[in-house]
Amino acid sequence: MVAPLSGELKQFVAEHVVDRHNTNSVKWDLLQDKYGDANLLAMWVADMEFKAPQAVQDALVARAQAGTFGYSFTPQSYYDAFINWQKRRHEVTLQQDWIRFDTGVVNSLYRVVNWLTEPNEKVAVLQPVYYPFTEAIEHQGRKVVSVDLLNGDQGWQIDFANLEKTFQHEDIKLLLFCSPHNPVGRIWSEAELEAVLKLCHTYGVQLVSDEIHQDFEIGKQRFTSVLKVADGAYADQVIVLNAASKTFNLAALLNSHVIIPNEKLRQSYDAFAEGQHIVEGSLLGQVATEAAYNEGEAWFDKLLAVIRYNYQYLKDTLAENVPEITVSDLQGTYLSYVDLAPIIQPEETEKFIQETCGLAVDYGAWFSPKDQTYIRLNLATSPENVQTATDRLVTQLKQKRNR
Repeated sequence: MVAPLSGELKQFVAEHVVDRHNTNSVKWDLLQDKYGDANLLAMWVADMEFKAPQAVQDALVARAQAGTFGYSFTPQSYYDAFINWQKRRHEVTLQQDWIRFDTGVVNSLYRVVNWLTEPNEKVAVLQPVYYPFTEAIEHQGRKVVSVDLLNGDQGWQIDFANLEKTFQHEDIKLLLFCSPHNPVGRIWSEAELEAVLKLCHTYGVQLVSDEIHQDFEIGKQRFTSVLKVADGAYADQVIVLNAASKTFNLAALLNSHVIIPNEKLRQSYDAFAEGQHIVEGSLLGQVATEAAYNEGEAWFDKLLAVIRYNYQYLKDTLAENVPEITVSDLQGTYLSYVDLAPIIQPEETEKFIQETCGLAVDYGAWFSPKDQTYIRLNLATSPENVQTATDRLVTQLKQKRNR
């Protein structure tokens, strides 16, 4: 049984968890449109019920009180805050001139596909994977080639033999890589990352790494950026996408980073961006992000402790009551990937989750056509919500199993 939250974390939850109903929240106020039932418990889309750090709120209020919102540039203090965070948290040394801005990592996925490939060319992904990866490819007339992850006794793994075979025979131009991996929750080891990078180098495949969840180290495994692998030996060959939006719940403020160490690639990207007239982030997004990186670390560490507690509650409660159910090892992200087989059949997954359990989740089928019995649960919410969702699953799965 999971030990109760400490008094400090209970206070953190009491001070920061908010009811987001009737706030134009996609997660809560579009349940009727998305799932056909406004009364479901929202455990889906990857944002939080936690207020941003007080320093972020104060910085936004101060900027709003200035009363002007005209054309603005990114100050040196922003770069310093971002570069220092990367160095402090992940031992990544960034150069300021590597950094470009966008309005979100998903937007950047679309842009890099458009920039680096031509219609009908092939782009590789490792499914199951966050569904905007495949949407960014398909919506722009490119072809998805999935090198599916393996899942066995050692958990989710990259199929390196198949990856190399695919690079050899499929004329892959680009690999969209998710690190940490959403939805399976893996933080790739440095050895795994180097193996991927070597294959990309050997076969001339450009790697773009989505590292938006990099700060969420849930277990013992530490995050390694592709920029840091082999002391930065491959940095010149990669493009990294990240943002503070997951870490500090800032998605609607539309500010993210495109990191391009290679000078020729940067020049190519800048020419492409000029042709697309890409907006470079947002004023308020940068105000919030700078404050978060400078003053939000203590807040984030407490948030991380709550997420670890929520994961342990989910994992332990399911293991104790319905041990057949597989909960993927959550190393990174705040999203737990759960396989309901063998109790639930693929064709009944949605009905069971929504009508029987009263939950709104991301379904495994959204991430891979092979994952029909999986669900993804968002743990960046109150312990009460996680406990309610878990207890509903346990009750209904036990009833289903015992029929």
